[in-house]
Amino acid sequence: MSASCDANFLNTMREEPDTQLVLASELQWEKLNPARGDGSPDVATLWGDRKGSKVPTGFLVNFVDGFRSPPHIHNVSYKGVVISGLVHNDDPDAENMWMPAGSFWTQPKGEVHITAAKGKTNIAFIDIESAPYLVMPTEKAFDSGERPVNVDASNIVWIDSDDSSLIDGNGVEVAYLWGKFGSNQKNGTLIKLASGTRAKLSSSGKSLKLVVISGKAGLNSSTKTLPSGSYFGFKGQSKHGISCESKGDCLFYINSEGTYKFKE
Repeated sequence: MSASCDANFLNTMREEPDTQLVLASELQWEKLNPARGDGSPDVATLWGDRKGSKVPTGFLVNFVDGFRSPPHIHNVSYKGVVISGLVHNDDPDAENMWMPAGSFWTQPKGEVHITAAKGKTNIAFIDIESAPYLVMPTEKAFDSGERPVNVDASNIVWIDSDDSSLIDGNGVEVAYLWGKFGSNQKNGTLIKLASGTRAKLSSSGKSLKLVVISGKAGLNSSTKTLPSGSYFGFKGQSKHGISCESKGDCLFYINSEGTYKFKE
C-alpha cells in the first residue's frame, strides 16, 4: 500500500471544533530548572499547564547527552514514553537500565529516584494527571502506595485485532499500558500503524489525546504531516482519518477518557 495520503479517504473524516493540533516544529521550549543553566533539561508543553493547578498535562523533555539528575522526588505521579535516545529512570543505587525509543515507564509521586540520558538527541514524553509538576528534595519523600514500572520497548506486548476491540485491520496493533476501558474511564495505550496504513479513528468518550512517538502521520485533509513529538487531541465524540506516511511503522501514545476505535 502506498504511503502517500489518499485525499478521498482523509476527506471523509473531519476536524471537530474542539480539536487541537500542535506540530513538533511549533513547540516552545524552556528550561525545566533554569538554575542549572545549560545542564537543565528543556521542556515543551503539548497540552495543559505544567505550572498550573490540578490540570492534566502532557509535555516533552529534552535531555542533554550525559544528563544525570541528583536524587529527587516529584509531587505527582507520571507516565513516560521514550521518543529518542536512551533514558534511565530508577532508584539512585540501581544499575543503569537504558530504555530506547518506544519504552514506557511510570514514576510514583514521593519516591526517590534519578533520571539519566545518553545519546545525541534524548527526548521523552511525560503524562501527568494533575499539575503542577514539581522537582523536590529527597527529604520530602513519602510512600504513595504506587510502584514504578519500567518496560523496555522490546518487552511491549502487542495485540492484533483478533484479541482487541480497540482496533480493526491487519495494519494496526495495540499495547495496553494503564487504566480501564469502560465508559469515560481513563486509560493509556500505544498504537502501531504499519507504513502506508490509513485508518479511521473514532472516539465515543469525553476526550482523546494522541502523541506521535515515531514516524510521520497524516491527519484528515491536512497537507501537513505530524512528525515525532507532535500532538493531536479532541473532546467528545469525533472521527478522524490518520495515516502512516513514513517508511517504517508509526507509533502513537494515546491518553483516552473513554473508549475509541482504530479501524483500517
